[in-house]
Amino acid sequence: MSEAQSVEHAEPAHGPKVRVPPRWFVTRAWTVHRNIHRLTGGHFGLWRPKPSRWGTMRLTTIGRRTGQDRSVILAYIEDGADLVTMAMNGWGEGHPAWWLNLQAHPQVLVETRDGVRAVTSRAASGVEHDRLWDRWREIEKDLDAYASRRATPTALVILSPRTPGSRG
Repeated sequence: MSEAQSVEHAEPAHGPKVRVPPRWFVTRAWTVHRNIHRLTGGHFGLWRPKPSRWGTMRLTTIGRRTGQDRSVILAYIEDGADLVTMAMNGWGEGHPAWWLNLQAHPQVLVETRDGVRAVTSRAASGVEHDRLWDRWREIEKDLDAYASRRATPTALVILSPRTPGSRG
């Protein structure tokens, strides 16, 4: 299965039109969210997911070009011990830099309200992708409409706990 096939999502036949804020607003919101988390020493900005709501986590990747740490705050859901997020770039075109960084360096750290953990990342594919997309759709009713705004497929990224003997 090709990478493009592994990250496909369902396209709505006649889905609702959805509005996405302007790009400047999205990037400013990301900056404010990261700064709230940083300025409060991590006391605010992260929350646990609930059955009907996603949570937020801080993902620290290794820059694929610089080799330096890069942190972002992302929405996630839980799937057993795994955390699942979407590489959707604020519903803008292209892949987010953090997803490109994960592809180059899949072993990273995530911080949730429950603490920091070492994880290994990968893209969901096939039946697993479909099942997880359906889980996200339960929370985000217009998920397919948002995804259809992008020509770039939206990867579902699985962050699995590293086992004690794993490298990295």
